[in-house]
Amino acid sequence: MKALKPSLVTSLLVMGIATTGATQAADWTGYTYSAVSTTAAVKGMERITDRAEAETEDLSITLHLGKTLQIASSDITQAVGNGFIDFSADLFFSGNVPIARILNLPMLIQNDEEWDKAYAAMAPYLTQGFAEQDVTFLGAYRYPQQVIFTSFEIDSLDDLENHRIRVTSPEQGAFVEAFGGAPITLSGSEVPTALERGVIDGVLTASAGGAKNWHEFLDYNYRLPVNYAYSAIIANTNAYESLSEADRETFATIIREEASNITEAFLIDEQAQKEAQADAGMTIVEASDADTVKAQEALAPFWQEWASEAGPEHEQALQDVLTALGK
Repeated sequence: MKALKPSLVTSLLVMGIATTGATQAADWTGYTYSAVSTTAAVKGMERITDRAEAETEDLSITLHLGKTLQIASSDITQAVGNGFIDFSADLFFSGNVPIARILNLPMLIQNDEEWDKAYAAMAPYLTQGFAEQDVTFLGAYRYPQQVIFTSFEIDSLDDLENHRIRVTSPEQGAFVEAFGGAPITLSGSEVPTALERGVIDGVLTASAGGAKNWHEFLDYNYRLPVNYAYSAIIANTNAYESLSEADRETFATIIREEASNITEAFLIDEQAQKEAQADAGMTIVEASDADTVKAQEALAPFWQEWASEAGPEHEQALQDVLTALGK
């Protein structure tokens, strides 16, 4: 076989080194559970994708709104883990990462300061729980506190008795049952008709959440902080680890900053919606300290029962959160 010219060998070696050392651009598919582009959550996800394009060397993300891809909300974690999508906001992850529900337990967390402490205690468990799904947990943003909205007059917990309240989780259901109510599970699209027809008498939500759309059916708001809802921001682990170290660091900074911005935007909207709902005639009653203490004492045994049924790791995680909260 005819020998290659030295100059050609040199050129091929240089090309090979250049090809081997080059970082391939990462074109990710992004997704968010929300189908409404005007929400703080979607606007924040759009900022993340825009900043990733501008601030990283090789990462670009095409963001798809909820229902534009064939992914059920409860399957988002799995869709990220199997690489169908690379990046997502995931509000409905608790079925895949059950330990994350500790932060949703009713009456466990009462304010923003407590949330920060509890979230810090739970961060290692969240990281591990998602890692077991081949998913990297990057951060989270939270919605405002879930409080009580009703079509009947309410100014104390005793008024919940014999009323049907729409809930979004078994944990919220336990709260309603503790005070003599009947928890009802419905999709968001079913709520207006159910309220109008008297199928349900109230909902647990936020002023900037469901009440933003259903306020015309809800005459009363009792602002007892039942629990929080939060969305994880996640990426496929293989895709994330394929990024350069510099891009991972930059992307992590973007997530941290924008998750905080989304949370703050929700809090601002919560106050604005609360004031608008009051102006429109909704009766808003701040929960009494006595009712708050009463609710905490009633639900504390449920926290322990829930963790005990879930297993030793959940018991340890709950204890870590309680220690962080000084409870």
